[in-house]
Amino acid sequence: MTTTPSPGRLPWSIYLLTLAQAFNLTAAVISVTIAALVGTKLAATAALGTIPYGIQFAAVMLFTYPASMLMRRHGRRIVFSLGAVFLISAGLVGYIAVTQESFLLLIVAHGLLGIYIACANFYRFAAVDDLPPETKARAISWVVAGGVLAAIIGPAIASSLRNVVGHTDFSLCYAAFSALGMLTLLLMALWTPPKTARMHEAGANPVPAVQSGQWNIAIVAAIVASAGGYFVMNLLMVQASLVMKNICSFDASSRAIQVHVLAMFVPSFFTGSLIGAIGLRQVLITGFMLLLGAAGFGMMDISYHAVFIGLILVGLGWNLVYVGGGALLTQKVSDQERHRWQGINDTLIAGCATLGAFLPAPLLAGFGWMGTNMMMVPLCFAGMFLCWKTFAGAHRRA
Repeated sequence: MTTTPSPGRLPWSIYLLTLAQAFNLTAAVISVTIAALVGTKLAATAALGTIPYGIQFAAVMLFTYPASMLMRRHGRRIVFSLGAVFLISAGLVGYIAVTQESFLLLIVAHGLLGIYIACANFYRFAAVDDLPPETKARAISWVVAGGVLAAIIGPAIASSLRNVVGHTDFSLCYAAFSALGMLTLLLMALWTPPKTARMHEAGANPVPAVQSGQWNIAIVAAIVASAGGYFVMNLLMVQASLVMKNICSFDASSRAIQVHVLAMFVPSFFTGSLIGAIGLRQVLITGFMLLLGAAGFGMMDISYHAVFIGLILVGLGWNLVYVGGGALLTQKVSDQERHRWQGINDTLIAGCATLGAFLPAPLLAGFGWMGTNMMMVPLCFAGMFLCWKTFAGAHRRA
């Protein structure tokens, strides 16, 4: 039975969501590690190699808002469990695609994976249901911290299962998705959402969205921080994997991605407390400054060490703008409006992430690694300005 936690304390159910998020991000890390490589191997031309990964993010974008509305009507646990079934299916189809060398089936597999991710991305918002305002940032931060486990085991799974005697290269990496899906189903059987959240989400008469809820600068800043940060991070991360393919070994590339993912999620153990200590404006602006620093390293040199440092900075910056943006959104919308705005927020995040998945290969071919990083500079400055404008004139910390 789940009860409303006392102020400052997080309920045990949040740690189940943290573990579920770890499985979600493990699947995502495996995907980003192998998708472009397998896609390039199976595609007719190298230019099409990132299409499956792009389709994955397109599926996230298309199914995010419907998933949020399904949660509003039927409850989060049902939709989270349904997402796990899609993850199991993605693993089975991906395994067949690799063994049969079918590029079309590979696209289908990543589409199914995208539907799962569309559902699982709401774990962080499920964590704040029925929590007092002062603990929401910490709850989001802890769920996002599930990525630390993903950073450790995701690249390890991709590397160890890449080439196993008796199996087609990378086939067992896709089979791992099915195992993660079954573990997620088990977690959802153990997890119980807060009682008041179930009352709002399920039943014959779901709570309608508040008609007066309109776009305002705070909501725009929250979404720009989360979505814009995701665009910069995803584009540079995917393109970095393509760049490293030509300058280092697969194992070295996997290690760089692993450290990058650690940089993305280790700060989550502290980001919530940092927000409480120095305020959202400072955290968000610092995040964009770190993304700007990553772009700066990308413009300096095309070497393994420069790419490596850039990946660390982009990971750190992403954490601050992603957690900060989510925390700002939960502060500015009511419980009755939450599914609507969470759906809009994550749909736009998915849209930006989709662009970040489709654009790396053509931008690398057209402008190169340094040119792509240069394009990120005005985006970072725009995000910093918007966050500053949002909190300008405030008499207290956000």
